[in-house]
Amino acid sequence: MTEYGSFATDPLFGLPLQELWFGLVFFILAMFLFLDGFDFGVGALFATRDDDEEREVLLAAIGPFWDGNEVWLVVFGGALFAAFPAVYANLFSRHYLLMFAILGALIVRGLAPEMYEQRHDETWQRWWGRAFVVGSVSAPFFLGLFTAHWLLGVETLVSIPGVVVALAVVALTVVAGVGFLGLKTRGELRRDIAAYGLPALAAYLALVVVALGYLVVMRPDLGVLAPIPLALVVLTLVASGGYLVALRRERYTLAFGTVPVLVFAFVALVAALLFPMVDPVAGLTVSDAIISTLPLNIMTVTAALLLPLVFAYFGILYSTFSGPTEPGESYA
Repeated sequence: MTEYGSFATDPLFGLPLQELWFGLVFFILAMFLFLDGFDFGVGALFATRDDDEEREVLLAAIGPFWDGNEVWLVVFGGALFAAFPAVYANLFSRHYLLMFAILGALIVRGLAPEMYEQRHDETWQRWWGRAFVVGSVSAPFFLGLFTAHWLLGVETLVSIPGVVVALAVVALTVVAGVGFLGLKTRGELRRDIAAYGLPALAAYLALVVVALGYLVVMRPDLGVLAPIPLALVVLTLVASGGYLVALRRERYTLAFGTVPVLVFAFVALVAALLFPMVDPVAGLTVSDAIISTLPLNIMTVTAALLLPLVFAYFGILYSTFSGPTEPGESYA
């Protein structure tokens, strides 16, 4: 009884589980934005290709990965619901239409390439190709809008700072898509795609500067100039420099290696500005919104057992389908 009582009333191993689960929720969000982000970027870059063979190469590049990458969004929602149920309920009810917009965009993004491959008819493929681009661009846009409104406590469907952050997320996914395709394509196609990396990176950095400037002036309470946010900004600049140099030297592995740094720095910046609040509109801090100790301990043990298996699965998946996409390979 003594051991059970300790497990029911005390955090596991004395760990700061409230803060750890707050960090884990945003870590999972960052994993989704990184892994599915380069899928979104490939979808956006699909609009730049007119040649059918090149379009097939882009579709084949993400074919084995996108549905698995999308699972991280489901895990994010599940972790938020499990650890901070009040926040889950508040956020999703306040942004009900935005949630459906994200889901609708993801459905279009997933359905479009499947339909694109069903018929080799010019009109048919043109319209489903456009649907693929729209879904790939609108999904990160709406996700960025949701993230900005979560941080700022905005309850309207659209806001100017939200749109700025949303556009920044779209630009970041294009940066990721260029990095990914640097590994999955060859020759002239790879050089053509790489040319979009610098404009996308410049757009991302410019939009981040605008967003941070807004926060400094209009929301000084968020502490943008505190040490941790400033360190994350510096990290973003360093990673951006590495990305730029790697693209110019055609070192595509290094270029793609900077992408998770950019993505995780972005999500960590949002988390750092939000903490210790987890739902600003409702006035809920992490300690207010977290579930009780016993289920939190049980979830921590479960996560510690399952997450290594998830990472092992993704390691096998990406190692199995590593290397450039060969001509003739198809999405299916």
